[in-house]
Amino acid sequence: MDFLNQNIIFYLAAYLIAGIPFGYLLAKQFAGVDIKNSGSGNIGATNVLRVVKEKDPKLATKLGAVTLLLDAVKGAVVILAAKMAGVDESVLWTIAVLAVIGHCFSVFLKFEGGKGVATGFGVLAVMMPFAALTAVAAWGFASKGLKISSLSSLIALGAFIVASYFFYPAVPGIGSHAPVWIIAAIIVYKHIPNIVRIFKKEEGKVV
Repeated sequence: MDFLNQNIIFYLAAYLIAGIPFGYLLAKQFAGVDIKNSGSGNIGATNVLRVVKEKDPKLATKLGAVTLLLDAVKGAVVILAAKMAGVDESVLWTIAVLAVIGHCFSVFLKFEGGKGVATGFGVLAVMMPFAALTAVAAWGFASKGLKISSLSSLIALGAFIVASYFFYPAVPGIGSHAPVWIIAAIIVYKHIPNIVRIFKKEEGKVV
């Protein structure tokens, strides 16, 4: 297999695997709930937790945790497989971006999807682990104090960007933070309705 064909396979795998809507599937299968038509309509862990909690709080916690884990892992596994195959760093970053695009604009949901936080964290944790740990710490403090999932995620994203320049001033293999900014832009774009609600003080809290 030549390198071009190998890269294309990884690109397609990143988009398609990341596009699997685990939150939607889990809530439908185990709770009989269509989360696309419930709560915020998002397919991520927070909406799974919020919606399923109305029926079964214990089940909601389990499904929310599994959704979070699977959404984070589904992008990371393709990057790890590509690393094992010895692809270039630029290819790994392209895979990372495509994974976030796949989750946020899933072909399985008519190009709708989640907000990209868990999947973005998964791929960035592989590419920039120290910056990812900083983001986790920022999210922990923000979520504990604010109890607003969207705002906490955006604060963590900001922390990641700052930390990426501190820990990785020259990104290995590409010399640019462009992929980080592309991923961040996608996540912020998907959070625009949340940002509007935050400014209107209408954004719901996770309790």
